[in-house]
Amino acid sequence: MNVDLTNVNCTVAVTGLKTGDNPQPGTPVIRCLRDAGFKGKIVALVYDALEAGIYVEDLADEIYLMPFPSGGSEVFLRRLDYILSKVKIDVIIPTLDSEIINYIRLEDKLTDRGIKFFLPTEEQFLARDKTKLNRLFEELGISVPKSIFCSDAQELYNIVSIITFPFFIKGRLYEAYEVYTLDDAFAVFAKLKAKWGLPIIVQEKVIGDEFNVALLGDGEGGMLGMIPQRKIIITDKGKGFGGVVVENPELTEFAKKVISNLKWRGPAELEVIQNSAGQIFVIEINPRFPAWIRLSAGAGQNLPAMSLMKALDMPVEPIDTYATGTIFIRHSEDIISHISKFGTISSLGELHNKEGK
Repeated sequence: MNVDLTNVNCTVAVTGLKTGDNPQPGTPVIRCLRDAGFKGKIVALVYDALEAGIYVEDLADEIYLMPFPSGGSEVFLRRLDYILSKVKIDVIIPTLDSEIINYIRLEDKLTDRGIKFFLPTEEQFLARDKTKLNRLFEELGISVPKSIFCSDAQELYNIVSIITFPFFIKGRLYEAYEVYTLDDAFAVFAKLKAKWGLPIIVQEKVIGDEFNVALLGDGEGGMLGMIPQRKIIITDKGKGFGGVVVENPELTEFAKKVISNLKWRGPAELEVIQNSAGQIFVIEINPRFPAWIRLSAGAGQNLPAMSLMKALDMPVEPIDTYATGTIFIRHSEDIISHISKFGTISSLGELHNKEGK
């Protein structure tokens, strides 16, 4: 069973069209909507004129540059109001961790502008923050790798007596690196501090099989759908570039327990590891669809399409079956375009591929 958007006529804005070795989820989210038969207008909201998805034919109808989330709500709303003077937006599907809290906090103002979305509450979003995950889930009896939050590089001298090498050093929002020596640890600490600020997270390495679960929570403790996949190709940054949908009853029950406790609403990705004893650890909870989300459509649960329906207050029946053995393998390709497109979006901040659609 999959989702049919053939008769859904609206304009959807999607963020995050960067691809590469650490791709953003926007491009596969748009492809999922098109896979479901969506024929409405797609508006891409981007932060960089070189996001590759801008130049993919038949992806977005209109593209607009946005100010970075750190610019604040006033700048964001001013830009959004300009965009709304050009095109009516009915639903926004944000796909980047750093921007989602802004959308959540501006829900009333966006509603006043006729824009809907299906996202977690602020309380839910903050509960899954990497700096809080350890304490929260230990209280709930959910396993989390030993983690220490570090605000001074000198603390690493003491940490190595608590967490043995190799371990991971993570930025608060993005990026994680496995380190094997103190020199490595100091170098990564400095890099992540400069890029994402403090605290830096030092996390023990759990040995086992890596799984990711893409899901859509109903906001009441249940799930409208979930797709578990086991990584079969992993980059040097730990990103999954290939995976297979698996049947793992323990993992399914684990995911249900996590979402039930959080009463999660909207998209999420659980990153977990199951050790040789069968114990499952939550590594991260990402508050959006993952970059591999098109696998959900291929396996029979088009989660982005279901998310759009929920944003539009349409009835959505939970789907609890999926096609195991479905795989995804990410590949690179050269996108051929013209420098005039880059010039247009760089200078004007917008690009219209299919005006009047």
